[in-house]
Amino acid sequence: MADGKLVDKLVLKSLVPANALNAENFQELASKAFAEEAAAGKTIFKAGDLDRKSTYLLEGQVVLTDATGKAVTVTGGTDVAKHPLANQQPRQQTAKAKTDCKLTRFDTDLLDILLSWDQLSGIEVNEIRGGGDDSEDVDWMTRILQSQAFLQIPAANIQAMFMRMHEVPMRAGETVIRQGEEGDYYYIIKSGKAKVFRTSKTGAELTLATLKDGDAFGEEALLSEAKRNATITMDSDGTLMRLSKDDFNALLKEPMLNWVTKEKALDRVQAGAKWLDVRLESEHANDGIKGSLNIPLFMLRLKIDSLDIKTPYILYCDTGRRSSAAAFLLSERGFQAYVLKGGVAG
Repeated sequence: MADGKLVDKLVLKSLVPANALNAENFQELASKAFAEEAAAGKTIFKAGDLDRKSTYLLEGQVVLTDATGKAVTVTGGTDVAKHPLANQQPRQQTAKAKTDCKLTRFDTDLLDILLSWDQLSGIEVNEIRGGGDDSEDVDWMTRILQSQAFLQIPAANIQAMFMRMHEVPMRAGETVIRQGEEGDYYYIIKSGKAKVFRTSKTGAELTLATLKDGDAFGEEALLSEAKRNATITMDSDGTLMRLSKDDFNALLKEPMLNWVTKEKALDRVQAGAKWLDVRLESEHANDGIKGSLNIPLFMLRLKIDSLDIKTPYILYCDTGRRSSAAAFLLSERGFQAYVLKGGVAG
């Protein structure tokens, strides 16, 4: 188990491939690199394990034994120890501490994502802008590449997204999308500010959010296959980048959504996740899951700050349409969100 102390960054800088990360992504990895003590004789992992962890030996000695009984000893501080121990998955060897050891483990998928973004950001931004010197393009694309939301998207999908987006100049006061209309595009603000508001049956306007450079919108209607649930107007002159519904569905929708069965959802709730009902208050009162929070989808942008970003959320509605839109919104903001497959009616 991790002992709660972070590993010294100078030590991390000696590890491969962490040492290839740029400064920002290295800091992201370093914030999750906790030290772990293993007493002599302790098994660190077994042959056949599928743990998706890259395990590094920092101090001490570890014996790696394969199915034939062949054993190899790895010593902390050597060139061999700069690489993860027996990193193939499922594990092909059993690792056991020969002496008292100090270890650290990274989530293999996180490490791979950070490496992918390093390589993508070094190539993609320059290639897409045609080798020009438009700093606005560089700033906008860099913000997108560094956002928590797009860490979940395969690099090839992001490349295709950039290539398929169209630039749309906007004036202050101009309406981008209107409540009640069909959804047709997903938008990202390249420059400028916008306001999100919803009109009630009495005609009153409720401001749900203000948006700025790098913020995205328009996904709710595309994900839920419903009409626009709010109006968005420009608060300033600016430029939007838009992606068609078909391209959005093909490139972004599925990678951003994590579907879970009721059984898996219950397991996650037992482990600390929380239920979040995104239906109307009246629907929630009728048959909401006991102990669940209730934030209707149209209120989520306004209430999102009330949620704990460290807590995983299992989102549900009747069918999965509204909850998938809500999960996308949470994922864009760095939350760990899951969608109940089929909804409560499934």
